[in-house]
Amino acid sequence: MRVGLTLSLPRQASTVARARQILATLLSLTDVGDDIRANLAVVVSEACSNAVIHGDPDSTVDIAISIDDDVCLIEVGNRGRTPDAAKLHADLPAPLTIGGRGLPLIAALSDTATFVAGTPDRVLLRITKALTGVRAAS
Repeated sequence: MRVGLTLSLPRQASTVARARQILATLLSLTDVGDDIRANLAVVVSEACSNAVIHGDPDSTVDIAISIDDDVCLIEVGNRGRTPDAAKLHADLPAPLTIGGRGLPLIAALSDTATFVAGTPDRVLLRITKALTGVRAAS
């Protein structure tokens, strides 16, 4: 099965919930297990939250979600700057503060997560997750 959606949402807090709902709707067309659905909900929430918080004031949050057989690809982009030292790793920041946990969570819950090089004023985070809990349709 192949399904996908591309959209641009406003840079506001409600975008995070909308993106999560859209992802849940697309995943409902598959037999993906609850644990993977939950992980992807956190991933898309954190990626969109970062785009809302750190994007340029007049930027939109551009989201592309593609499910192709047993892989989910999520891309979240906005106008802004890639974070300094934007290496995604699963280590939480020390000292642990209010912020700084989004990228480590994304790295820990996805199979791959990387910032994609583009124009200097554009940030694009590409995330993949194997849908290993997918069962053949009956």
